Parts: sequence; structure tokens; C-alpha cells
Amino acid sequence: MKGPVTTAAGPVTAADSAVDLLTGGDSGAAWLARYSGALMGVFGTPQRVLVRGSGCHVWDADGNRYLDLLGGIAVNALGHAHPFVTSVISSQLATLGHISNFFTSPTQVALAEKLLALAQAPDGSRVFFTNSGAEALEAAFKLARRNSTPERQRVIALDGAFHGRTMGALALTSKKAYREPFEPLPAGVEHVRFDDVDALRDAMDDSVAAVVLEPIQGEAGVRPLSPEYLRAARNLTREHGALLILDEVQSGVARTGRWFAHQWVDGVVPDAMTLAKGLGGGFPVGALVTFGEDVSALIGAGQHGSTFGGNPVATAAGLATLHTLEASGALQHVADVGAHLHAGLAAVEGVVAVRGEGLLIGFDLDGDHAPAAVQAALAAGFIINATGPATIRLAPPLILTIEQAASFLDALPDILDTVRMPADSTSQETPA
Repeated sequence: MKGPVTTAAGPVTAADSAVDLLTGGDSGAAWLARYSGALMGVFGTPQRVLVRGSGCHVWDADGNRYLDLLGGIAVNALGHAHPFVTSVISSQLATLGHISNFFTSPTQVALAEKLLALAQAPDGSRVFFTNSGAEALEAAFKLARRNSTPERQRVIALDGAFHGRTMGALALTSKKAYREPFEPLPAGVEHVRFDDVDALRDAMDDSVAAVVLEPIQGEAGVRPLSPEYLRAARNLTREHGALLILDEVQSGVARTGRWFAHQWVDGVVPDAMTLAKGLGGGFPVGALVTFGEDVSALIGAGQHGSTFGGNPVATAAGLATLHTLEASGALQHVADVGAHLHAGLAAVEGVVAVRGEGLLIGFDLDGDHAPAAVQAALAAGFIINATGPATIRLAPPLILTIEQAASFLDALPDILDTVRMPADSTSQETPA
């Protein structure tokens, strides 16, 4: 009897064979040529064609293996093809895949309850499920509008903010290159200086409906807000009747060693929080969490909705992800591996600054060669991300081991030595 087929990427499973049947096997170069003829060019040219993943590793169409230190941009909290999450999704899909929002399901209710418990939300708090972080921010923007009056119309966001690409989320995003092609955007949003309490205080009065903040700005280079700033934002919004909305799309779901990054700061409880990315362990699911009865009542029946949001499969994936993280002691593990990476990066020649918490880390290089470092790392078998000319972001699976982190730290000096030499490279930033 013929044994299992094996490629450079490892054994070919039945699922692989089914995918090959639907797509056809091809080389990376051939797939990229087909890509350029079939897909819109909004992402530029993909760096590789990935075909399989397991744990913290992925393989490309040519059989090359990579240690994934980006995790789908903080999405694959449990790595790739996690057996429990995969089994739960498969079981749920085989049982009940989609229902309209005229109905609910046990997984939807249970995931909402779990999120409220992890958020330590007060009585009267509620959850609205979406399919993505941008959709969660759209719901949050609507919440801000519902907190408006004729005299209270302004929404405050920060310089460096990235909240998504849809029109409302884009209005909250600060980068002109993202905004200007699509103006006019929804009105009333103002951006103030990052982590500047005086600037926020000067901007605040009773005309502000909401302040929207990322506790750690991801796309801006992993820039944490200080505890003092978050406390000031909480106090000022409460004083002026504005909502404090925290965008935890990238920093939530154990990414920083707390369930949500704002939990590092005592006394800071938001009025609303957006989630996505790691929540489904790779399956698309997002959420808006509202804190307390008054805020939760701002959006009523018929005022918002989503066809796919909160479907049984997505919420089953969320439940499986949270259960696995909780049962495995992920918070301590993330803190330990993050501390190892942080200390190791700080000791590498050519790294001039390291920021972040847990396994959301940004580090600055001593020159504008971060995009070239991404390519050199890829050639060496590591997936990382440049958020700017001199800044690298790491957001690996939360199951990353000390040994895997050490393999990157060992390779990084040679990677940086390579890119310090003059070379032609173009930036391939990947916003989140």
C-alpha cells in the first residue's frame, strides 16, 4: 500500500489534497503571476505564497519553512492549525454554520458572557459581534454618534492612530496617505498629540462626544500610551460626559500578558472596547463591548446590525480560543516570552529602542533599513513586519516558545549586518 505523500513542506494531508483538487498545485512564482492577473493591487506584491501552517511555523508553495513572528498581524493567537480550535470549528460547521440575526445560538451567548467576565464588566454591559476590527470601530463610531447632542458633536482621536479602512474607522485614523484619497470623511473627528495630557485637556470640553484611543498603537510602531495618559483620558471623559472608547483590536485577547491592555492600568475602565484579530484564533470575528447599562442602551433595536456577525462558527472559534488561552496559562507565558524577547532585542547591536508589552513588540533600528530587514529575515526563515523606515513590529502567536524566540534573537545580528550594506529595497509596510 502506498504511504503518505510528503513534500518539502511536510506530509500532505487529506485537506491539502482537497485544496489541490480545487486550486491546482503550482510554484510560488506561478501563483504570484496568477495573483497579479486576478486580484486588486491594494496590497502590492505578496512576499510569498503560503500553503500550510502548524503551530508557529508556515510553509510556502516552494516548500520553504518560516517562523511566523507576525501571526497574521496579531491574529493567530494559537498559531496555525491548532487542533482544538480546528476541531471546534469543524464540529460547529457540521452542526449549524449560519443563522440570521433573527435567531441566536448557544455559542453566541456563551462567548458574549465570557468576554464580559474577562473584561470584568459591570452589570448591564453588553456585546455586539462583528466580522472584523474595522466593523467593530464602525459600531463604536455609531455609539459615539448616539452620545451626541446638537452641542456635543466632536470626537477626539490621536496622532498616529490606526482604526481601520472603512469610512468611519478611516475618519478616526490619522495617516493622511490613507485618508486623503477618500475625503470627505465623516465629520467631527479631531486628532491631538499622542500621549500628551495637556493637549488632550486643552481639546476637552462639553462638546466632545467620545475619545477613541488605542492603549498601544500598533501600526504606528507599537507605541504604548502611558498609564498617566489613560487615567487622564478616563477622568476627562467622565468629567465632560464623553465616552472613552478603547480600540483593543490588536492589543486585546492576552496579547500583552493581560486579557486587555487597559487592564495594566488600575482604575481605567472604558465605556466601550473594540476587539477582533486574536479573538477567533484565525477565524474572522470582532466585537464591540459596552460597559454598563447606560452606554449599552445607546444603540437600540434596528439601529445597527450585521449579517454574519456573531454567527455560530465564528463564536465557536472565539470560545475555543479563549478557553485554550485560559486553560494553558497564556497570560504568564506571554509575559515570560515577551520579557525574554524584549531583553534580547535590547542587547542586539543596531537596535536602538524596544517598546511594547507581552508579545506585541516594536523595535527601532539605527537606520532606515527596516523594510530591507523584513526581506533579509524572510530569506533567513523569519516573518516580521516593518511599520516604518526604521521600525520593526513583532506580534507572534501567543504559543511562541522561549526556544523559538531565541532562534530569532540569534539570527537577528546577521540579518541586521546584511541590511546595513547599501541595497535597493522598497518599503512593504503592512498596516493593521
